[in-house]
Amino acid sequence: MKRRTRQRLTTAAVQVPPCFSEDDPRSGRPRTIDHRKIVAVTLRPPPKKYGVTHWSSRLLGRHLGISNGTAAKVWRDYGVAPWRVETFKFSTDPELVAKVIDVVGLYLAPPENAVILCIDEKSQIQALDRTAPMLPMQPGLPERRTHDYKRHGTTTLFAALEIATGKVTGAVRPRHRHQEFLTFLKQVARAYPEGELHLVMDNYAAHKRVEVRDWLAANPRIHAHFTPTFGSWPTSSKSGSGSSNARRSTAAPLPPYGTSTRRSLQTRTTSLARFHIKNGSP
Repeated sequence: MKRRTRQRLTTAAVQVPPCFSEDDPRSGRPRTIDHRKIVAVTLRPPPKKYGVTHWSSRLLGRHLGISNGTAAKVWRDYGVAPWRVETFKFSTDPELVAKVIDVVGLYLAPPENAVILCIDEKSQIQALDRTAPMLPMQPGLPERRTHDYKRHGTTTLFAALEIATGKVTGAVRPRHRHQEFLTFLKQVARAYPEGELHLVMDNYAAHKRVEVRDWLAANPRIHAHFTPTFGSWPTSSKSGSGSSNARRSTAAPLPPYGTSTRRSLQTRTTSLARFHIKNGSP
């Protein structure tokens, strides 16, 4: 009981009273299973004879001669999750620190009367159609669709997220080149005709083409800020494009093969962008 109460207090960010700091001695025989040994074995790869790369609670239980419930309980207590795998990436940009300071400082202390925009693209949005009509949702049954599909081309979504208000300026283009990117920059400039614009973007090659640099030089009120190489996480529009892709992927299927499926995809993607523009928040 004390352990549960202590866990609830800790989760609620409440200072744990001294009476709950440790469990009182309990009756019964002392613990015979070494929890530290279970954790130590878990942190090492399984023996090659098992033919697996990660432990399961049942496999570890058989290996150590304990129950899988005991192994699972020790994992919970020590926060060990062998089934979880996350990714990481080291940036090789020699100006990593300077670029992070530049972008984060721009967010925390923007210039007076300036607009901060995060620009990003969601390319290769596929126009996929299922090989049979989707079956609608019914009580007790989810919406169902076939596992196979047909491809009908791709499209690209360009988006500029205003940090202060959450407003999104978007455009849908059939291709993802510096020509389309430059056209989108001009659209952004028309959307914000006055004041300084600070654009935060990643290091995609189209962003640094000569034509783009010349256009930025001809428009001194617009300033470009680049995130570090392999470190585009400071661009806030990344999360927005992921949300848009998740919403789009669950949308209704495209018209049957032979119709203007790419145009239909562009229409629906534009509608989704307009929804974010209308319902944007900082």
